[in-house]
Amino acid sequence: MKTNFDPLYQRYPSQRYPIYARNGMVNCSNPLAASAGLEILRRGGNAMDAAVAAAGTLTVVEPTANGIGSDAFALVWSEKDRRLYGLNSSGPAPMELDIEKICSEGKDNAGEMPHHGWTPVTVPGAPKAWAELTKRFGRLSLMQNLAPAVKYAREGYPCSPNIAHAWQSAFRRYRQILNGSAFEGWFRTFAPDGKAPEAGDIVFLPDHADTLESIGETDSESFYSGELARIIDAESRKAGGFLRYDDLASYQAQWVEPIHVGYRGYDVCEIPPNGQGIVALMALNILKEFEFPEKDHAETYHRQLEAIKMAFGDGFRYVTDPKNMTMDVQELLSPAHGAELARRMTDRAQVWSDINPPRSGTVYLCCADREGNMVSYIQSNYMGFGSGIVVNGTGIALQNRGADFSLDPRDVNCLQPGKRTYHTIIPGFLMREGSPVGPFGVMGGYMQPQGHVQVVMNYVDFGLDPQQALDAPRWQWKHDLCAVVESRFDSEMARALRRRGHDIQLDLNTSAFGRGQMIVRLENGVYAGGTESRTDSNIACY
Repeated sequence: MKTNFDPLYQRYPSQRYPIYARNGMVNCSNPLAASAGLEILRRGGNAMDAAVAAAGTLTVVEPTANGIGSDAFALVWSEKDRRLYGLNSSGPAPMELDIEKICSEGKDNAGEMPHHGWTPVTVPGAPKAWAELTKRFGRLSLMQNLAPAVKYAREGYPCSPNIAHAWQSAFRRYRQILNGSAFEGWFRTFAPDGKAPEAGDIVFLPDHADTLESIGETDSESFYSGELARIIDAESRKAGGFLRYDDLASYQAQWVEPIHVGYRGYDVCEIPPNGQGIVALMALNILKEFEFPEKDHAETYHRQLEAIKMAFGDGFRYVTDPKNMTMDVQELLSPAHGAELARRMTDRAQVWSDINPPRSGTVYLCCADREGNMVSYIQSNYMGFGSGIVVNGTGIALQNRGADFSLDPRDVNCLQPGKRTYHTIIPGFLMREGSPVGPFGVMGGYMQPQGHVQVVMNYVDFGLDPQQALDAPRWQWKHDLCAVVESRFDSEMARALRRRGHDIQLDLNTSAFGRGQMIVRLENGVYAGGTESRTDSNIACY
């Protein structure tokens, strides 16, 4: 008997507890990806190998939020080096893409970058991230690490309820807006029977399997300078796109120094711009000026909302490709700057930014192994399936990260050839006195820094374990004075915030509030893990 499960209307709430393990842990938004990472750990791989295995598998089992054509970022704790590394594997705009060309060809959308088609496609970084993590830290080969993903793509897997819901939503939307031969690849790959899968349907992605196999065999070079790169170039030219073989061949992921702020005895670490992790750090840099004796108090929520709005104001004003930033990162994170913004805060809600952030889709995972290595990893096609472009015969769904570029030359994040745009996806990591506490992250576009602030404060300020830190009801600033809260959010707190001038609204879609994972290492070396209750998340451990 076929049952169509609806993840938005679960009749009975479930209860989760933190999971404890000694030898290894993989926390993912999908159980199959978590099991793939655990499989690699059991085969002798380390946390970095497991992260690559889970990330590759997520492109197969959760294509509604990421794909082979994604961007990626990672924070990697190497126990051997006793050091935290940062990897920025986001791609720049094609060298042939500029503002004048878009406008002259009539490809602007009310003065904004298009969201679909070839125009917003930037150079994908995920395959390079897999290769870099494997080469620098892994024990296994990239081919071995991608083997579970290849198997799921070729032999099939059952679609989960949340993914089926997102897939069906994308199908309806794309059927309305994506017309013409340029988008045949998407329908041929993700709706071959003329419909999106339902929960429990077996999904086969044979082209995806072949491409992952090629990437594994060549350490990603086939994607950037081999046959796959030539296919992408040809498809782009045929459709009037701007991405070229030379853009792919010249691409290099960047190892970067993580940025951090001190917060109540912890160091909260993020990837530096072009990512928006600095927004979370700026908000915490403001919030550390206040004391919060209670979590469920109107004063706490008010300060959090005002701080995140202030931080986004600076983020939208200054964050872009580092070489184009007009204000120094350390100045934005200085204690003096945080204290000054805290002094400007009042007891009433204020408008600190006029930006109305769009929604998007992302996957986050974190891993740990018996030696103490830990990885915080995130990758995304941006808006759901991304651009809607799937390169024919390859299964490569291309992201639409360029949609965040401005077409106003006066904006710091204006489009330029070879420039990286303001990027929403951010992995997080907690440190204490030079030692690792553990990785954490919350997916979901501009919800991500807001989720980071809430999870960090839940853990640090209010002593919640990793599972409770993730499960606690969330808020999300949307625009101006408007913020939305989950149905579980305390109604008296919502009324109190309205009395302070916040436009508080209820959102019944729990997935809109992000999907997170967290691992912390206890003093005895045991790992405690939490995984998101708002989606199909799972922890695999031993």
